[in-house]
Amino acid sequence: MFDPVIAPSGTLLGLLQRGRGDGTLHALTAPREEALAALDTCVRQDPRGDWHLENRSLYYARLYRELDGPLDGIEDHLFGADDLLDPEESRTGLALAVLGHLGSYGRPEALALLRRYVASGANWAWALDELAVREDDRALRTLAAPVLARFPETPEGEAELTAAARGAYEPRPWHLWASDPASPHAERVRAALERGSFDRWQRQLTPTGPRPGWSVPEILDWARRGLEENGNDLHAPAARCLAAVAGPEDRELLLATAREGADAPRLAALRHLRDSADPLALDLLAEATASTSSLVADTAAALFEGTPSVAAVERARDFARAPGRLGAAAGRLLALRGATRDTHLVLTALRTAVRDQGTADPALAPLLDGTGRLGIVCAAPVVRHVYRETSSSHLRGRAARALAAIDPRFAAGFAVECLWDCEESTRELGARHAETADSRVVTQLRRLAADPAEEDEVQTAVRGRIGPDTAAA
Repeated sequence: MFDPVIAPSGTLLGLLQRGRGDGTLHALTAPREEALAALDTCVRQDPRGDWHLENRSLYYARLYRELDGPLDGIEDHLFGADDLLDPEESRTGLALAVLGHLGSYGRPEALALLRRYVASGANWAWALDELAVREDDRALRTLAAPVLARFPETPEGEAELTAAARGAYEPRPWHLWASDPASPHAERVRAALERGSFDRWQRQLTPTGPRPGWSVPEILDWARRGLEENGNDLHAPAARCLAAVAGPEDRELLLATAREGADAPRLAALRHLRDSADPLALDLLAEATASTSSLVADTAAALFEGTPSVAAVERARDFARAPGRLGAAAGRLLALRGATRDTHLVLTALRTAVRDQGTADPALAPLLDGTGRLGIVCAAPVVRHVYRETSSSHLRGRAARALAAIDPRFAAGFAVECLWDCEESTRELGARHAETADSRVVTQLRRLAADPAEEDEVQTAVRGRIGPDTAAA
């Protein structure tokens, strides 16, 4: 999947791509055709940097509902030639999830498109999962024939059918088909489900893959071979094995490996020494952040950042002004575990990260959290900048939580916008903080309270602000 092209934050398309609440508010007052064109662009060209982490589907579905938007653009996207050329679920997953929500909102044509796509689309399993929680038994039974037709009755086809049934996120259709006495496919689906259950049990009983020998040299060599021969970074499981077998007599070997070993053994030794609180571990981690291997340097920085000891905090104060990975990791560690005396170092790390890496870097997350935790009021301008500009709705939520702690303008400003955000945790934050003197706030709180698609945590926050009687009004 290509990195999405994100429009400027001051445009309607840019706001909608970011999933900002202001995107919905602007779309509802913009010319309808312009708003629908921007909305279709977002659904057809998924703007999320990490579609596993960020939410957009409910956000876009709600806007389709508000604009009474036609689904022609989604239909063209799902059933075009690209569906054959690019079958990756990341291409169509957002559109299918939007259709699922629209089906819940009473758009029967959305469910009809999902049924068509189950029969002919490349990402049919996702569409079936969407229907599984929304369609009745009768409608789901009609999908057995087109789904089973995808799998020829050959050994290879039966193996693929077993994998599909076993991997279903929503198993309801498969169990419905297996228990349907009128279906000619029932026996075949039952057999596939039974094979899937047996395969899962067998994998759990007899794990596959190479296992290390039970000595420190053998474990380190296992980690090396995993990376060099198969591209698998096994340093974390290797470190867990080392914890079980390494003794004082192995320390010199581990120290030597942590200084000069091949990448995976070096990282395994570094992690083990850190976890066992070896007195040289922090120095070795600092040294490793300057490695010419990006794997070693990045992982060593992450290991240093994640060290929970008081000694690590003290060393971070020394390292925070260092250039490169080490200084950045030290800043993040102080954001997570530092004290009030570290506010200047954390603020400097935040400003440096935004300047050098931009507003979408995941490494901003701990710095934003630390800014709120430490109450760094003077950081509000840079946090507001991250909130406005980041293309990551996950980071925007972190920025909003920081602003709730440090910005006295938050309740009357961004908190209002948060009520329409694409992330449920950000909507919850808005529900807890938004100033109800704004007439839009109470109206939106009531809508969230009445929306069956809204998350329980958001509705709990809403009821805490307006009460059950007002919410029902």
